[in-house]
Amino acid sequence: MVIGQGMAIALAGIVLGTATALALTRVLMSLLYEVTPTDPSTFAIVVGLLGTAAFAACCGPALKAARVDPVVALRYD
Repeated sequence: MVIGQGMAIALAGIVLGTATALALTRVLMSLLYEVTPTDPSTFAIVVGLLGTAAFAACCGPALKAARVDPVVALRYD
């Protein structure tokens, strides 16, 4: 559940970021060297790296939540 919620937020950010980057290709063209602004492999690599980083960031809290004993957690409520 923790990983799912975190990855949903990350996916929304990746989609919005990719759409924004594609919309700003004319501005980005002057900043790129030997890469076209809409290079699919570059976009795929960046999306993959960001997705992997987001998944790794979600795993820490998920592992911590999985270690909590449900009976102890319910006692505190």
